[in-house]
Amino acid sequence: LIEKSMASPSVLAMLLTTKYVDGLPLHRFESVLSRHGIHIPRQTLARWVIQCSEHFQPLLNLMRDRLLESPVIHCDETRVQVLKEPDRDPTSQSWMWVQASGPPDRQVVLFDYTTSRAQEVPLRLLEGYRGYVMTDDYAGYNALALQPGIERLACMAHARRKFVDAQKVQPKGKTGRADVALAMINKLYGIERDLKEVSDEQRFIGRQERSLPILGQLKSWLDKTYSQVTPQSVLGKAVHYLANNRSRLERYVEAGHLPIDNNLAERAIKPFVIGR
Repeated sequence: LIEKSMASPSVLAMLLTTKYVDGLPLHRFESVLSRHGIHIPRQTLARWVIQCSEHFQPLLNLMRDRLLESPVIHCDETRVQVLKEPDRDPTSQSWMWVQASGPPDRQVVLFDYTTSRAQEVPLRLLEGYRGYVMTDDYAGYNALALQPGIERLACMAHARRKFVDAQKVQPKGKTGRADVALAMINKLYGIERDLKEVSDEQRFIGRQERSLPILGQLKSWLDKTYSQVTPQSVLGKAVHYLANNRSRLERYVEAGHLPIDNNLAERAIKPFVIGR
């Protein structure tokens, strides 16, 4: 792959997988190789990574084309810290953005590194896109949602997590409001598990018949509970998150191919979180 290099394609594949999938920095990989009697300086390893990226550019372009053809794109971002970056303090925060989509057997997952978390980044990454975008409630995606042809979905797993946190601070052995909300959200996930293997059309019908009534119950509970909790409490934060994002959280029932949560993007970005 790299002219006049001793690195075989399998060695380069292992290097890139170790760094980007397993989250192992090059200096640690250098140590691993040394223990096996293979001495390759990290400068050489870094050069190989950069040279590989140049060869991969046509493939990345094709993957982005495929991504932008998808009816739904999952987006997420996580902070990363880069040392010795030109003209930047070592403690500065940078960001790794992920966009994921495609059928299960041919998923496209793309990452983009930036020094900013501004709303211009998702606007650039998804320029010209038309379809549904699944995100958390980060305000940086608000400008993207205002673009013509873009419909925004919200992540039910985020809402569920906040009620799990509220459940943890309840008195032991007592059932509280968090349990009521969780029971309804868990029913929605149970329906999704039942409909996992069916066609999009059957899933749409199943959601209309089974999920819509539960979403109605959840809305009634929310309307009743909203004024009874303090916004600063753990339960209050969960309730307000649900209220602020309710319309986007419910939109997945509009079609059978829409996801209930953003777990696809969160799983994809996990190596960076583990590496950090």
